Amino acid sequence: MSARLPSFLRLCKYAVDSRGSFSKTLCRGYHIKRYERPDHISVPNSRVLNFSSVAEDKKPSESPKIDEKETPLEETNQLHELTKTIEEITKHRDELNDKYKRALADGENLRKRLMKQIDEAKIYGIQSFCKDLLEVADVLGKATESVPKDEVNDKNPHLKSLYEGLIMTEAQLQKVFKRHGLVPLIPLNEKFDPNLHEALFQQEVEGKAAGTVIVVSKTGYKLHERVVRPALVGVAKG
Repeated sequence: MSARLPSFLRLCKYAVDSRGSFSKTLCRGYHIKRYERPDHISVPNSRVLNFSSVAEDKKPSESPKIDEKETPLEETNQLHELTKTIEEITKHRDELNDKYKRALADGENLRKRLMKQIDEAKIYGIQSFCKDLLEVADVLGKATESVPKDEVNDKNPHLKSLYEGLIMTEAQLQKVFKRHGLVPLIPLNEKFDPNLHEALFQQEVEGKAAGTVIVVSKTGYKLHERVVRPALVGVAKG
């Protein structure tokens, strides 16, 4: 009896030791299987822990999505604003272009007027001087007309020389007038022209049509195309 007791005790100790090692082995196997979860075992999402990193938590929040229904309306508004802006710019451009063309036209008209005035100044600059000389020509003409033609002969050499001198002076003066464009107007037997003639009286004359110049009281003059002095005339009355 006493000899069997140690054997029983050794058996109990072995059983205890075997149980402890089995528990440890079982626990280790459980932990391994739990860590390495098979694919066929499904775990609810609520029980899955989120092991996101700090970097992922700090990612910027995504921008809100644009509602696709509002995009066409915004594009239409932008297109309308751009069209309105283009119309305003086009209108402003047309106004500036019109002002530019008007300025060019005004400048060209001013240049033409100035050139015309310069040319007229060159041509008619001597108009006042010529008008003053006409009085001299009138006096000289009356002087030659007042000399009796029957007295101009060799018996009166002094009168003859004086008369010839007056004629030569008058002829030279007319040449100077013609050289500078001053032309006399002697419209005897011509049609009366109110732009060139000035009527002093009207008289009925047989054989003359109405409006015909029958008498030239004072010779008129024209500088190029401008009348310096109209001819004083008498006109036939119809």
